[in-house]
Amino acid sequence: MSRGEELVRWLEKELGGNFISAEATIPGRLFIDLKREALSAAAAGLMNRGARYQVGVGYDARKSGQGFGLVHTFAFDKDSLLVALRTFAPGDDPEFDSLTPLIPGAGWSEREYQDLLGLKFRDHPNPRRLVLSDDWPEGIYPLRREVPHDLMPPAAEEVAFRLDEAPPGTSIVPFGPFHASLHEPAHFSVYVDGEDIKGCEYRGFMTHRGIEKLAQTELTYNDVPFVAERICGICGSVHSVNYAQAVEAAAGLRIPRRAEFIRMVALELERLHSHLLWLGVAGHLIGFDTVFMQAWRIREKIMWLAERLTGNRKTYGMVIIGGVRRDINQDRSEDIRAVLKEVEREMLALEKAILKDRTIHRRTRGVGYLSREEAVKWNLIGPVARARGVDIDARRDHPYAAYDEVQFEVPLADSGDVWGTLVVRVKEVYEAIKIINQCLDKLEKLPKNQPLAVDLEGPIPSGRQGLSLVEAPRGEAVHYVLTGEDNRPERWRVRAPTYPNLQAVPSMLLNNKLADFPIIVGSIDPCISCTDRVLVVERSSGKAKLLSRQELENLSRGKRSKK
Repeated sequence: MSRGEELVRWLEKELGGNFISAEATIPGRLFIDLKREALSAAAAGLMNRGARYQVGVGYDARKSGQGFGLVHTFAFDKDSLLVALRTFAPGDDPEFDSLTPLIPGAGWSEREYQDLLGLKFRDHPNPRRLVLSDDWPEGIYPLRREVPHDLMPPAAEEVAFRLDEAPPGTSIVPFGPFHASLHEPAHFSVYVDGEDIKGCEYRGFMTHRGIEKLAQTELTYNDVPFVAERICGICGSVHSVNYAQAVEAAAGLRIPRRAEFIRMVALELERLHSHLLWLGVAGHLIGFDTVFMQAWRIREKIMWLAERLTGNRKTYGMVIIGGVRRDINQDRSEDIRAVLKEVEREMLALEKAILKDRTIHRRTRGVGYLSREEAVKWNLIGPVARARGVDIDARRDHPYAAYDEVQFEVPLADSGDVWGTLVVRVKEVYEAIKIINQCLDKLEKLPKNQPLAVDLEGPIPSGRQGLSLVEAPRGEAVHYVLTGEDNRPERWRVRAPTYPNLQAVPSMLLNNKLADFPIIVGSIDPCISCTDRVLVVERSSGKAKLLSRQELENLSRGKRSKK
């Protein structure tokens, strides 16, 4: 009996009449519907059986008469199984039991849908606003169907930024929303006693762009990959591949193996330039700008390579539903190998200098410490988790694309601090190079005339669910898709890796020195834009509007002709 079958039998027995149905859409995916009264018991049962919590998804299902839908996803990493629990609440009574007392990492997901959908969560320990600003009007829930994507709420005046009171004996040191140590807007109220950090409150979501709302109101399935790769300033292929995989899973579409290897090359190149970017930023944050300059000099080789392969240093436009748009031929393969050889040689020299530098050791060892137990409690992922001995990696545990055909190690550390994250990322650079070279070897053996993409045969039926993982440089990214009508998703949910990791930052800061705040926050490599999750706004009038492809092309050609 498989793990999925075992879980279904247990849930049927444990929940009785509260269990509705179970469906295994593709290998490694199990979708379970149950009544809302059973949600807490089912979630507790999964956690007790070794599940790892991922994310919650809320959506407006009143059009179909189901009220409001709520999905919570869980991973059984040793069994390569993802489980989604789905339940509904009536439109006039959108209340669910909170999972946060059992699973602290569920706190943000529940607060998000309290803000965006008007859901209520019984016994939530901190039911304050998360996504919406303090001056957002009461009673307007952006993800509800009746709220337009380009709503401009009335301006509010003299609304103070609401924060907790500082604990007795401490003072507040504010970092943000704009601060030299932060590269994107976020606000940390750090409670200090002298130079010692005694607590922290975080307020973010200041760059929320409504991308998920656009996907269910204005964009088609084929439009979304090009918006998805703009969610993050680094992880373009991560999000476009992730979304495409979710739709392909929902549609039952199997893409060509050649396209899967090409996707992997793009993903691992992103891992290289992301880790080199982080290494440089980390050096800068501790005042070691030589590391910054050398790491970014090496990274530049990857960026130029990306432009030669795709036409762009960052937003590649490679991924479409059903495959990819560009091939990697023999000449491009040789170019990639040559660049990787240079990067590996220069990285070895930089690593030798870093690992033996006493200044780096003093600024990173023991700093931002979090135990393995706390890392599991907060559902940490990626290098931040692996630096604390948590052995998880979606590429190995839940193989996607063609990762089941390549060999690589998952680097771990047990120091539980900033130093551990540095060691893990440096080692992952070499593993990424190893994976890319294997992909190129596989591509050379595949038939040259194999298609790069396959087409869907007819429209995707509505109501199907797709769940996808991609191991981004920062950790596991999750995309959930519920198919809809009008050739667009009914619901698309993005959970970037920073989303769970950021929730543990207050614990990482506790009892550290204030001077270590920048590198501790920087150690998770936070991407605020992809955590907060494109539209044209006229500066003169403040009105928002969408431009068609033809309008954008005409605008671009007009600008070019004037030059």
